[in-house]
Amino acid sequence: MAPSEERTEEATPKRRQKIRKEGRVARSVEVSQTTVLLATLAALSLDAPRLLSSLETIVQGGLLRTGDPAAIESTGGVMRVAVDALESVAGAVWPVAAAAAAAGVVAGVAQVGLHFSPKALRPSFRKLSPATGFKRMFGTNQVVELAKSLAKVAIVASVAGLAIWSRMSSFGTLVGASPAQLLADIGRLVSSIGFEIGAALVVIAALDFVWQRRRYRKSSRMTKEEVKREAREANLPPELRGQIRRRQAEASRRRMLADVPTADVVVVNPTHYAVALRYDGTKPAPEVVAKGVDYLALTIRRVAEEAGVAIVEQPSLARALHRDVELGQMIPEQFYHAVAEVLAFVFRTAGRRRRVA
Repeated sequence: MAPSEERTEEATPKRRQKIRKEGRVARSVEVSQTTVLLATLAALSLDAPRLLSSLETIVQGGLLRTGDPAAIESTGGVMRVAVDALESVAGAVWPVAAAAAAAGVVAGVAQVGLHFSPKALRPSFRKLSPATGFKRMFGTNQVVELAKSLAKVAIVASVAGLAIWSRMSSFGTLVGASPAQLLADIGRLVSSIGFEIGAALVVIAALDFVWQRRRYRKSSRMTKEEVKREAREANLPPELRGQIRRRQAEASRRRMLADVPTADVVVVNPTHYAVALRYDGTKPAPEVVAKGVDYLALTIRRVAEEAGVAIVEQPSLARALHRDVELGQMIPEQFYHAVAEVLAFVFRTAGRRRRVA
């Protein structure tokens, strides 16, 4: 990459807004997970007496009912007993679940604000590509994530081990305690160890949040030329900016239509979508040289017919290629088989025509 094309400039507000609409935000999963864990521990600590009492009542009621067949039949059978037990358990644990859910929402909003990106939820066959998945699995980001996970496990295990070891002497006092006292002591022990682990996770989450912010800023940087072009466009009147965009779009459309005669096949659906593909053997896969919908699709088809380019009706393939492959890009691996069949048919047909001629 030339020095002028290096992304060295911080993203402008317009650029940040654009990538935010695409669903790219600086968000740390560690922060969300740690917040949910601490909220759950806090809710359990505060709600433990009521929760234990509720569960005790549920167990006692269930044993009394199951021990009396006549009572079971009179109350709707075993299934009714099971449903009542589940409803009682849900009623007992809902404050803890609500605290965890609220903590997850608060952690997400605190990091990225109230943000919903329909574009990020749009299905894409490219995400299912084995080649793309392989790159994600063994890319630099995944190596970093693996190192973070291993470090997290090591730190949490060390903190938990030290916490348990420091309390080994207190375990002897649990011998001979009543069940109620035993549950209370174990609850306090588990809670204190959990909060110590939570403190370690807070440090990890803070470091991960800094890392994610740094990574986000780096990925959203712009080249000097992009910053200059955006500044020029910002200083122009809206009418002139719109006129420039229309001229650019028209010039791009003319260049695209000029490439249609060089295509090997145009895949259509049959009039709403059109995608022109070219495969000259110099690249690993066919590339999209033109694509369009409605009127532009009809124009691509007309230019292809005038140039003698084969036109094949494959509705689902045409829609998928138009949706998932950008102009000038090679088709992803998931389309190899379908496109290969189309090209093989086109090449066989062309061969027969040459022999007949």
